[in-house]
Amino acid sequence: MQNIRQADELNAVIRDHSERLTAQLHAQAESLFPPDASKEMRRFTSGEAAALLGVNDSYLRKLHLDGKGPSPELTPGNRRLYSVQDLQALRVLLEKTARRPGDYLPGRREGDHLQIIGVMNFKGGSGKTTSSAHLAQRLALQGYQVLAIDLDPQASLTALHGVQPEFDLLEGGTLYDAIRYHAPVPINTIIRPTYIPGLDLIPGNLELMEFEHETPRALAQGEAGLFFFRVREALSQVEDRYDVVVIDCPPQLGFLTMSALSAATGVLVTIHPEMLDVMSMSQFLRMTADLMDVIAESGADMKHDWMRYLLTRYEPTDAPQNRIVAFLRTMYGDKVLNAPMLKSTAISDAGLTKQTLYEVERSAFTRSTYDRALESMNAVNDEIAALIQKTWGR
Repeated sequence: MQNIRQADELNAVIRDHSERLTAQLHAQAESLFPPDASKEMRRFTSGEAAALLGVNDSYLRKLHLDGKGPSPELTPGNRRLYSVQDLQALRVLLEKTARRPGDYLPGRREGDHLQIIGVMNFKGGSGKTTSSAHLAQRLALQGYQVLAIDLDPQASLTALHGVQPEFDLLEGGTLYDAIRYHAPVPINTIIRPTYIPGLDLIPGNLELMEFEHETPRALAQGEAGLFFFRVREALSQVEDRYDVVVIDCPPQLGFLTMSALSAATGVLVTIHPEMLDVMSMSQFLRMTADLMDVIAESGADMKHDWMRYLLTRYEPTDAPQNRIVAFLRTMYGDKVLNAPMLKSTAISDAGLTKQTLYEVERSAFTRSTYDRALESMNAVNDEIAALIQKTWGR
C-alpha cells in the first residue's frame, strides 16, 4: 500500500509540473506569437538576396531599375529589402535566361529520384534538430521544393516552425496518421505549408509514440507486414511534389527510426566531438548495422546514395575536441563532412525565440558572432546540397 501511495504522489507531482510547464510555455509562445498571428520570414537585404540567388547585387539593382521582377521594399535610407516570395519570383525570372538549366531552380529534372535525408543519432544534444531545420530552410531558400518531417515525439522541429504541438495538434496531424496500421490517412492531408515558399512541414508530437507501441502488437498478430516500408510507402504518394525530404528522426533506434532509415536515400549522422558522444555513437552504429541486416534479410533494399557524419557544436579552440575530430577524420575520411557546424551563441539565442539563423535579425547579435555562425551553417548545408546534385549526376 505504501508503494502505491508513493507512486500516486510521484505521479501527481509529475503531472502538476507538466501542466505548469506547459502553461508557462504557452504563455511565452503567445507573447512571441499571439494566437491571431502567423510566423513570417524576415526580409533579406539586397546583398543577402544576391548571395542566395548567386548573382551580383548590382545586377539585382539593374533588374529593379529596369522594372523586371518583383519590386523590393525600400527603406527610408533607400535600401532594398526582399521577401522570400520576391526571391522565389526572381528565381523563376532568372531561370528563363539561365545559361544552364537549374542554375536558379536546382531541383529535380526528368530521371532524378527524390532525395530523402534521414538526420539521426540516438544521443540527445548532438544537434540533430538544429541541423534538420537549417538544412530544410537553406535548401528551400536556394530554390528546392522541400518537405520537412518531424519524426521526433519531442517535436522541436515543429515548434521551430511556429506550430505548438500541445495546442495545434490536438486531433492528430502527424506522420503517425499516415503510417498507422488501422485506417491510415493520405499523407497530403497532414502536410502543412510554412512561411517559406518551397518548404512544407509534417509536424510531430507525442502521438508518434503510438507507432512504437502498436508495432510490436501488430507484429505479434501478423498485421504489421513489412512495417519498415510504411514511411516509404506514405512518401510515395507525394513523391512528385518535392525534390528533397528532410526527416528529423527520434533520438532512439525504434520502429520509427527503422522505417525512416528504410525510406532514406541519404543518411546524416550528427556527432558532437566529445568522448562520451563518440562512445555512444559507436553503440548507435553497431545497433544500426545489426538492424539493417535484419531488415535486408526481410527483402528490403537498404542501399543509400550516401552517408555522412556531421560534426556539430564544434569549438576550434578546444584541444580535446580537435583530437577527437582528427581521430574521426583519420578513421572515416571523406565520410566526415569537411564543414563542421560551429558552436555559437547566435544559434542557441535564436532558438530561445523559436527561430533559426536564417530567420533571426542580424542586428540581434554582434556582426562577427552572427556572420561566423551563418558562414559555418551555410558551408555545411551547401556541402550537403552538392551531395544531392552529385547523386543526380550533376
